[in-house]
Amino acid sequence: MPHPTLVALYDEVLRRNPGEEEFHQAVREVFTSLDPVIDKHPEYTDAAVLRRLCEPERQIIFRVPWHDDQGAVQINRGFRVEFSSALGPFKGGLRFHPSVYLGIVKFLGFEQIFKNALTGMPIGGAKGGSDFDPRGRSDGEVMRFCQSFMTELYRYLGEYTDVPAGDIGVGGREIGYLFGQYKRITNRYESGVLTGKGLTWGGSRVRTEATGYGTVLFTQEMLRTRGQSLEGKRVVVSGSGNVAIYAVDKLQQLGATVVACSDSDGYVVEEGGLDLDALRELKEVRRGRLSDYAEGRDASYSDRGSIWEVPCDIALPCATQNELGLEDARALVRSGVVAVAEGANMPCTPDAVRVLTEAGVLFGPGKAANAGGVATSALEMQQNASRDSWSFEHAEARLTEIMVDVHERCAETAEEYGEPGNYVLGANVAGFRRVADAMIALGTI
Repeated sequence: MPHPTLVALYDEVLRRNPGEEEFHQAVREVFTSLDPVIDKHPEYTDAAVLRRLCEPERQIIFRVPWHDDQGAVQINRGFRVEFSSALGPFKGGLRFHPSVYLGIVKFLGFEQIFKNALTGMPIGGAKGGSDFDPRGRSDGEVMRFCQSFMTELYRYLGEYTDVPAGDIGVGGREIGYLFGQYKRITNRYESGVLTGKGLTWGGSRVRTEATGYGTVLFTQEMLRTRGQSLEGKRVVVSGSGNVAIYAVDKLQQLGATVVACSDSDGYVVEEGGLDLDALRELKEVRRGRLSDYAEGRDASYSDRGSIWEVPCDIALPCATQNELGLEDARALVRSGVVAVAEGANMPCTPDAVRVLTEAGVLFGPGKAANAGGVATSALEMQQNASRDSWSFEHAEARLTEIMVDVHERCAETAEEYGEPGNYVLGANVAGFRRVADAMIALGTI
């Protein structure tokens, strides 16, 4: 990031946003790709596009009081950071997890700007959530929390204003409670105000599968540039939530063998390939831990070391930010990994990305590789607007088309800027240019 404009702006970001390390990391990751763009397009500097992009249009922080099952009052903190609406209404998920604070929400929202731009859909970038932990809570407790959360947030939402979705800790159950409270308060059945809804009340087929499927589809496109496919490849997927489970699903459909996955306690290895039905039943129905999966199976479970020590051809980090570090990347390179694609948001540290790319590993950054989730959310918005409902096959075909386009957009941009195969540069520059051009067209607002 030697360009003096970018250096000065990054210093300003650090000064104006102290202590928000994840946000700093996300900004720096984008800035490292933009030197040639700033040189080629001085109008972006003249219009202060980057300075405006680094400052959210709106940041909302609020108290969330609710009663637990014992009748005690609990207090959590809620967030919504509406970063950019240059391309359309704010769009981005809600995360319920104890680690959530303003810096994480801002990092996720900043990433969302460029991810949403890459899809080619008319959606802006935002993110939100709370430090509430739904794990171990009863349905009644989750419902009361969601109702309190929406009671504050609803005034900032709308199908033409801001459309949240799910993220870590926010699935169909939580979206249902949130939408129910929005409907109750506003007296409107405004389906397009939330995505990730149930199929019987405005949801889209393939939305549940979309992020995991999309990550695998992007990986497949990267492999094709080297004349390879997923058929017969040995794959490790971190995480065991929604993204990971449906990445496993699509990988198996395309002939790969997924030998390992993880949760926050440890990881399981099954050399013959994971049993998708058993994994789905454990995590989606029983809400159990992976340590239970290994019982009675030809599989091993470990709560020590790293899942990235398991040899593989393909690695898909699908758990959380900064989960794959320097030593993990070195271990993957030693094992002969061919491709790494980020199913989660920023799961690889900058040092890990450097090691992987220097070793010639195909690397798909999250803003491109996991864009399938938000793309299908936009498709859900389309169906809601037209009071329509698509078949699974039609929705999956649209997802596939979008992910192929995202890959092509990244690859062509990297080629244009003299770094073929550099998907980090391709994704950052392609996403940035689309947003920047819209901002200039709309004037200083």
